[in-house]
Amino acid sequence: MTYPNFTRLFSFVLVLCASLPATAADKSAPAVGIVLRGDHSTARALSGIVRQYEASKQGKVTVQPFSTISGLDAVNDGSADMAASARPAMPDRAEEKGTNFYPVAWDALVPIVAAENPVSNVTLKQLHDIYLGRIDNWRDLGGPDSKINLDGAAPPLDGVEYSTRLLLFHYGDQSVSVSRMYVNVEKLEEDIALNAHGLGMSTLSGVNANPKVKMLSVEGVRASPASIADGSYPLYAALYIGAREDNPHHDEVAKFIAYTNSDTAKAILRKNGLVPYADADLMARQEERVAFINAHVFAAAAVPAVAASGETPVSAPRATAQALQRVAPTSERTLEAKERADRAAADKSKTKSGDDAGH
Repeated sequence: MTYPNFTRLFSFVLVLCASLPATAADKSAPAVGIVLRGDHSTARALSGIVRQYEASKQGKVTVQPFSTISGLDAVNDGSADMAASARPAMPDRAEEKGTNFYPVAWDALVPIVAAENPVSNVTLKQLHDIYLGRIDNWRDLGGPDSKINLDGAAPPLDGVEYSTRLLLFHYGDQSVSVSRMYVNVEKLEEDIALNAHGLGMSTLSGVNANPKVKMLSVEGVRASPASIADGSYPLYAALYIGAREDNPHHDEVAKFIAYTNSDTAKAILRKNGLVPYADADLMARQEERVAFINAHVFAAAAVPAVAASGETPVSAPRATAQALQRVAPTSERTLEAKERADRAAADKSKTKSGDDAGH
């Protein structure tokens, strides 16, 4: 799959939707306060907070779940005020420069299968090799002799897909062997529930109350708020709200983002299987987490170029730097994280340049 084709397709869909005439219901709807657009996983996680925010007469937030790219690009062009994103910023994308990513909660990226699937666990190496097409039969995971139907989200740079690949490959835009594509993670979950041979990635908060799908443990650890908070579940990820300082509704946006850190909002997050961002200092565990993943995924293979340089690569280095900057912008740890993020971006650029020159 190539991302540029999907980017053009979804841009066309957005333009088409915008050109449709308003229905009577649209015309009679109350005035929009601020608009939150983005991926379904993060929008679902924030929906309870939005409802309580409006019920307490703090303001109005219109939620428009579609895709990560649609949310971030809408924030960039001013057609939305906030983007819901299950991934950090992608440094190479011009449309994301100038957008601040505010972490709200910790969630788990979870492999899901149909409820009747006999497999209950997958290793990081197996998940890595499934995505590359090296493992394509359930018997290699202790299941039946049948082909693995690997599902993915079609929109380019989807939050769940990007964050998963970032952890497994160190590049969120890593090319993978996904044969079945769905418009969003909710449609993916619907297929998994009906597909005895399906496998896909979702989030703990999205499927923990869905009896039609089963979450696989990873390296023998089941995803839960407790295993996210203590870092024992390796595929945890932050959920973000993206916003720009130059947004005309900056004050209203800042008010809502502040509300996501309130005791009321935190209680809602916990009720939905999420860990409020401030409840767990998982940024301090990033190098330990990446070393753990590398040891399991690359033990018998060449380590990626960043690791081969002698440094320990940090998963989502740009996200690490941004999160630290939010809490302690001038600390030595923050400056070191920023330098590491810049080096990782430079290493990636060199690697891609070398690959291009070789073709």
